[in-house]
Amino acid sequence: MSTALEVTGFIMCVASWLVTGVSLANDYWKISTVSGSVIISTRQYENLWHSCAEDSSGIAECRDFQSMLALPVHIQACRALMIIALILGLVSIIVSTMGMKCINIGSRSDQSKGKIAISGGIIFILAGLCAIVATSWYASRVISDFNDPFFGGIRFELGTGLYIGWAGVALAVLGGSFLCCAYKRVSQANPKGAYYPSNKPKPVYTAAPESETARAYV
Repeated sequence: MSTALEVTGFIMCVASWLVTGVSLANDYWKISTVSGSVIISTRQYENLWHSCAEDSSGIAECRDFQSMLALPVHIQACRALMIIALILGLVSIIVSTMGMKCINIGSRSDQSKGKIAISGGIIFILAGLCAIVATSWYASRVISDFNDPFFGGIRFELGTGLYIGWAGVALAVLGGSFLCCAYKRVSQANPKGAYYPSNKPKPVYTAAPESETARAYV
C-alpha cells in the first residue's frame, strides 16, 4: 500500500466534502444576465433554497422558497442529490480513516486495511457522481432557459456555486481513485519451486571412518 498516495487521496476527499458543502450553501447557483442591458438597477440570483434580489446600492433581500412541493422537479432532485453527496462523503471519511495504514484504528493487517480504504474510495466516487448529476442538471436547465427564444421570464447565467460544485466533484473522483489505487493486492499463494522448511527433525549424516585397507594403499 502506498502511504503517500493514500494520504493524498484522503486529503483530497476531505477537501471535496468541504467544497461540496460550500457549494450547497452558496447563493449564486444562477445569476441574472446583463446581456443586452445598458443600465442594471437590480440583480437577481438564486440557489436551491432561496431567491435574492440586490439593488445598485448593494442591499440584498432574500426570500426562501415557501413550499417544497411547489418547486420544479429538478430543484427538488438537486437538493436530494447534494444532501446525499454530503452524507456519503461523511461516511467515506469515517471509513477511509479506519482503513488508513498510518492510523491504528480497527484492523491492523495491511490487507484488511486496504480493503477498507478501497470501500471508502468507492463511496467517495459515488458521492462525486451524485454531486455532478445535481450540478450538471441544474446548469442544463439554466442554459436551456437562456437559449429558449420563447422563454418569457428573467434569463439567468451559471453562477459561482455551480463551478464550486464541479471543483468538489473533481476532488471527490480523484481522491477516491487515489484511495482505490493505493492498495495493492498481495497474493497469498507461495511461489512455485521455493524451499519450504519442514518441522520434522532432519537426519544428520556423518562421514564413515576410513578402513584399514584404504589406509594401506595410501
